[in-house]
Amino acid sequence: MPDLQVLVLPIFAACIALEAIFSTLRQRKLYALKDFAGSMSQLAMNILVKLAIEGTILAVHLTLYQYRVLDFNNTWATWLLTLLVLDFVFYFYHRASHRSRVFWAAHVVHHSSEYMNFGTALRQSPTGPLTRMLFYWPLPLLGFDPIVIVSAGAVATIYGFWTHTEVVKRWWWPLEYLFVSPAHHRVHHASNPQYIDKNYANMLIIWDHLFGTFAEEKEQPRYGLINNIKTFNPIKIAFHEWLALLRGMRDAGSPYEAWQAFIMPPDWKKPRPCEPEQNYGATGSQ
Repeated sequence: MPDLQVLVLPIFAACIALEAIFSTLRQRKLYALKDFAGSMSQLAMNILVKLAIEGTILAVHLTLYQYRVLDFNNTWATWLLTLLVLDFVFYFYHRASHRSRVFWAAHVVHHSSEYMNFGTALRQSPTGPLTRMLFYWPLPLLGFDPIVIVSAGAVATIYGFWTHTEVVKRWWWPLEYLFVSPAHHRVHHASNPQYIDKNYANMLIIWDHLFGTFAEEKEQPRYGLINNIKTFNPIKIAFHEWLALLRGMRDAGSPYEAWQAFIMPPDWKKPRPCEPEQNYGATGSQ
């Protein structure tokens, strides 16, 4: 089966070139060369990791599939159902990637650019494939064909590319109510206080409407992290949050505090003596 994500790479490259030309002609400054190089460095490392582990993940999924509890016919309806279920699972994987430090350590790479463009869409963490697989293994057990999961997952990933742009302002409102648009995803990449931890969905924005995490784009987004890393070093981009996570666990006063530093939200801080722990909601990622 051809890898759809590989086949579409020339189209992605053409879109990046066109967006960069548009940026230059309109003096929009949508790209910076060092930032773009940083994004491509992460993509290269991400591809190497995926090449190293995807065969193993597929083998595990095929093994689990032998013990499935449901049988689906191999039809277009089943393919569409798989795509819908993948999108639903992605919402919770993505939400966990912002609300748990260990998952954020991988996902922060994607948010580390201070630009919103098609190049940023390809700024994918080299450790992201390791955390993502923890959420998807139940699907073959339920009865979803691993090969169909790969195919539908590629389409979902390709869809996510198109939402990373400032060139497209708004869609027709019925479409924007159902599907993730560039306006929705610009909110997700913003560090404005009212935009923090909003619009997690990849394809269907209805998940954010249903689970109370939707925000409409109103004021101009400020892209990047609350505390930007200010580096284009590929290794620092990829692993700076993992090092911060390990330091937090090392400095913990007990095994329980080390576990909290590992699993709690990125903005969790060790309580001072005689100070009650804060009630952490969706307050934002660092």
